[in-house]
Amino acid sequence: MIKKSKILISLIITILAIVLVSGSIFFYSFLIPNVRTNDRDLFVYIYPNHTVNQVINEIDKIAKIKNHFTFNLVAKALKYTDGKVRAGRYEISDGMSNLTLIRKLRNGEQTPVKLTFNNIRTKEQLAVRLSEQIIADSLSIITLLNDTNYLKPLNLTPETAITIFVPDTYQMYWTTDAKSLFQKMEKEYHAFWNEQRLTKAKQIPLTPQEVVTLASIVEEESRYQPELSTIAGLYINRLRKGMKLQADPTLKYASLDFKAQRLVESHIKVDSPYNTYHVYGLPPGPIRIASKNAIDAVLNYAHCDYLFMCAKETFDGTHNFEVSYTEHLKNARRYQQALNQRNIK
Repeated sequence: MIKKSKILISLIITILAIVLVSGSIFFYSFLIPNVRTNDRDLFVYIYPNHTVNQVINEIDKIAKIKNHFTFNLVAKALKYTDGKVRAGRYEISDGMSNLTLIRKLRNGEQTPVKLTFNNIRTKEQLAVRLSEQIIADSLSIITLLNDTNYLKPLNLTPETAITIFVPDTYQMYWTTDAKSLFQKMEKEYHAFWNEQRLTKAKQIPLTPQEVVTLASIVEEESRYQPELSTIAGLYINRLRKGMKLQADPTLKYASLDFKAQRLVESHIKVDSPYNTYHVYGLPPGPIRIASKNAIDAVLNYAHCDYLFMCAKETFDGTHNFEVSYTEHLKNARRYQQALNQRNIK
């Protein structure tokens, strides 16, 4: 009897030991910190069709999974397997447990990106800048920017397509594709072009796309904010009088010579619908992505009589504005002399 009791006690102890060891393994595998990032929050990018092993490799590129065995153990327990990997941009923190990390990956708990774009002149630059921030590649973006059939329901053309991109900081998921991006931008575009702005545009009168086109020229003319509404008023005066805009920034755009410090005869002779020294009215589309400030400067243009402007010979970024062409020529001569003195060619 005593012998049987000893056997029973021994069996119970063995079972308890197994349970204890199993519990320890469970605790260790699920809850013990298994990610090292050197006290930094990092982001791992998981692409469509990645396997679990590829996920581990991507994490190990930026951080370190200390124990791959326990990671795989918990992944199987949580049914995070090949075919169930969800693409996305995921934040990885120092000391994360397998349970926390795998739940985040399995549930697709992405951290949004803060999408920004500014100082953009061409569609190609825009496509590249956007593709650096979301999964959509530049080719898919530029394809939509040039797709007449896709743009037509949006009342856009390949020339005006970039007007739908109003510069700001937008939160969206890294997995956003090109069409989803356009849908987001269209929504934000309509939010920006509220009833008040639309009314002001009609009073000029210009369409929103034309306002943005003019704003792009105004912004290229000056980085000095207090001048923007005056420059806008000057160009609106020229449009109303049927004069050519003769905006120097359009020559740079037409010739793709954005670094030119001095415009010469070869710039003026460029055959392009964007060359406002040749064509009347606005060019067919913006020469850059215009900022909100520049757009509002056009909508709230200065009611002035100016028809001419010339950069000041002080090179401080400001301009001389004139009603008289004779006075404008005097300003232009002083500016040309200043260029010569500085040997700017």
